[in-house]
Amino acid sequence: MVKAQSDRQQEGSLAWVIFLSFVATIGGFLFGFDSGVINGTVDALQKAFDCTAVATGFNVSSMLIGCAVGAFFAGTLADRFGRKPLMLATAVAFTISAWGSGIADGTTEFVLYRVLGGLAVGAASILAPAYISEIAPPHIRGRLATLQQMMIVIGLFTAFLSNYLIAAAAGGSASAEFWGGWQAWQWMFWMEIFPALLFLVCLLFIPESPRFLVAAGRDERAASVLSRISGPRKATAQVAAIKSTLDAGRKPSLSDIVNHVTGRVHPVVLAGLAIAVLQQFTGINVVMYYGSVLWQAAGFSEADSLLVNVISGCVNVGFTFVAIALVDRIGRRPLLLAGALGQAVMLAIMAIIFATADKDPGLGLHLGRVAGTGALLAANAYIAFFAATWGPVVWVMLGEMFPNQCRGAALAVCGLAGWFANFLVTMTFPILLATFDLGITYMIYAAFGLIAWFFVRSFVNETKGKTLEEMSH
Repeated sequence: MVKAQSDRQQEGSLAWVIFLSFVATIGGFLFGFDSGVINGTVDALQKAFDCTAVATGFNVSSMLIGCAVGAFFAGTLADRFGRKPLMLATAVAFTISAWGSGIADGTTEFVLYRVLGGLAVGAASILAPAYISEIAPPHIRGRLATLQQMMIVIGLFTAFLSNYLIAAAAGGSASAEFWGGWQAWQWMFWMEIFPALLFLVCLLFIPESPRFLVAAGRDERAASVLSRISGPRKATAQVAAIKSTLDAGRKPSLSDIVNHVTGRVHPVVLAGLAIAVLQQFTGINVVMYYGSVLWQAAGFSEADSLLVNVISGCVNVGFTFVAIALVDRIGRRPLLLAGALGQAVMLAIMAIIFATADKDPGLGLHLGRVAGTGALLAANAYIAFFAATWGPVVWVMLGEMFPNQCRGAALAVCGLAGWFANFLVTMTFPILLATFDLGITYMIYAAFGLIAWFFVRSFVNETKGKTLEEMSH
């Protein structure tokens, strides 16, 4: 019995690893909430600020400018100052942005607060996968990293549900007056303050990433953290393995994404850039940000459109569990291949339904009961494919596919590319909708699903079961 107890002490604490991962992914929850809350406020903002279609598109997409900047600088700043201090800064930014977005009385002020929130979202999108990949054992790293996407979609669902309940309590409209004389859309933004403060408090109780500590020359502290994660028996060897993947005496920097012998960007970084961009170009955030507008354009009422968002949020959460179950069993690459094809097919079905729908000159697009049901099923099937594959798996791979020496820098450039792609899709959707129609717009996104399948099949390698140090050599 004494020997068994000693062995357990040498094994480390799985519960501790899960707690650390959970805290990091509260940032993912805020990422999802901050991204989704805008969905139910689009029409109300247009009325409140008297915006044109282009200005409304910028109000929605302005956050993504901050996301791109936040993602780019988070990686390099995290390599300089550590993962934990940057996560604390994001928690503060989330809180300020949520309050300011609600009190804004004009487009300029609103955009400034949303850009601040975007900085936090972009940083969280990079820091959480990096932190989890750097503290998780290889055999469960995929499942723990998938928690990031789980929390993102739970955050999205919570925002959709919160928007729906607030609008319903205010009489069915986000523009209606609610508590304290403030409009419902303002309270929709203020709901984010509570999880932001929880994130801030919980971050005080987690340690710095052991791989950052080794890079910073703090080997003893790194060994202490690793001892609690994987046990004292393995800690010393892990520190040595991490050191072997770093350039001695030199901290990681942005220039590490370039092979210093050939002068070219490492192929693995280019692959990461491509999957980050393709994740966005298949159109997922059109559904997430503009779901209410989309379904109203298809003939649904505002109240019904908000309820459809809640249903879509449930699908998103449910199928993320599928990814958690499969990512460490069948691997990352097979999931990406299946997801790319599935998304392309569902988007094509939606495009055909929208292209062949009745169009009334006075009322616009109108789907009958059969077509409306078909579009709703196809849209949620598309969300299911994304939630089980490209949603979580891309974040898993970006957190683990890069060498230790350039992980922060590679995540920075991939995060910048992904968020810029998100901005392009979100900004151009209202323009495409006004210029063409939903059918042509969704067929464009379907084409990118096919491109994603060909790219993964040709250029993406499997990372399942490998240690970060194995992938660094």
